[in-house]
Amino acid sequence: MSDVIIIEGGRVIDPVSGLDGVRTVVLRDGRVAEVAERADRPSGATIIDARGKWVTPGFIDLHVHLREPGQEYKETVATGARAAVAGGFTSIVCMPNTRPVNDTLAVTELILARAAAAGLARVYPCGCISRGSSGEELAEYGELKAGGCVALSDDGKPVMSSSLMRRALEYARAFDLPLTVHEEDLALVGKGVMHEGAASTRLGLKGIPGQAEEVMVLRDIALAELTGGRVHIAHASSAGTVRAVREAKRRGLAVTAEVTPHHLSLTDEDVASSGYGTDFKMSPPLRSAADVAACVAGLADGTLDCIATDHAPHSPVEKDLEFDAALNGVVGLETAFPVCLALVKAGRLTERRLIEALTASPARVFGLPGGSLARGAPADVAILDPAAEWLCTADRFHSKSTNSPWKGRRLTGRCTHAIVGGRLVHQGGEENS
Repeated sequence: MSDVIIIEGGRVIDPVSGLDGVRTVVLRDGRVAEVAERADRPSGATIIDARGKWVTPGFIDLHVHLREPGQEYKETVATGARAAVAGGFTSIVCMPNTRPVNDTLAVTELILARAAAAGLARVYPCGCISRGSSGEELAEYGELKAGGCVALSDDGKPVMSSSLMRRALEYARAFDLPLTVHEEDLALVGKGVMHEGAASTRLGLKGIPGQAEEVMVLRDIALAELTGGRVHIAHASSAGTVRAVREAKRRGLAVTAEVTPHHLSLTDEDVASSGYGTDFKMSPPLRSAADVAACVAGLADGTLDCIATDHAPHSPVEKDLEFDAALNGVVGLETAFPVCLALVKAGRLTERRLIEALTASPARVFGLPGGSLARGAPADVAILDPAAEWLCTADRFHSKSTNSPWKGRRLTGRCTHAIVGGRLVHQGGEENS
């Protein structure tokens, strides 16, 4: 394959440079060489016709579960990376709740070796906040950072000890690592399995109030202020969380937040209308229409920094159960763009803000390469067809798992090409190694 790729005729949207218009993008030797109104075609260059499509920086997802090591029957680094590029994501941050968890250099190195062998999306490991994600003692942050971890998290396990959280923020600050935190007060969660409200009452399911998230968000904002550490709120889902993050940013604290496509578009009433469908069960749960509206508004105004999928693959053995017994989580890498594009079509989000929330903003939050088409930037590019209509079915997923609330729905918007480091790794539903 040529070291030069020329993308012609597409609408280039690059929020970092403020560019939005038809341009030619030239990629050379793994970098962006230029973005111009026209460019020469050197002999042997690969030419991609992007007329009618959007050309953007490759998407970056700060919250993905790849399940390897230990649960390869759900997903592997390779299959997750394949799903990522099919959805336009050229960089993904993988959570540490593997088996064993990623609290050592050995697990970090294994993940990076698997990612290099796959040769698809860039994979950035996230290490544990505490040893074994047990919430009792801190992991070795220096070792994890040296091995390639870009953030720390106990993922689905909230750090219930305020003292440990304080020490984690202080220790992580020494290594310039953000803590990405799952915010739930487990005493308030109790045995709840969906959002507490009218829908849970009708369904006879135990509810989880939005305040279970909000009290932990408020605690960690207070600890960020105390320590000067960096807190990143994972999968914000409630109006109270949006208010708290907005106020923290107004005060200049080092607090950022992400929101998932499902928390921007689905509510607890979807659980009811699905007939106890377990593809609508996740943590935090789908909340009220008012919470969804607050999250959309928070994303639109920048209170919520970025979109992250919380891609959480599970097998049918773990999902084809009673709602109470089924595991939490849905896959999201391959549906994120069309689901969020629907917010643009509804006039609730601008095109530029959508692309920014998928590219420049997550790059900034974790200090990752990419997120821009500036000269010299990594040649990580997504080419998107915003008008492509397709039926989301189980057989179309590149992920090993298909636990998606969008199955059976018609979606609009697809990634047609993904380029990572100047290599075309996804085209029209097929991967090229």
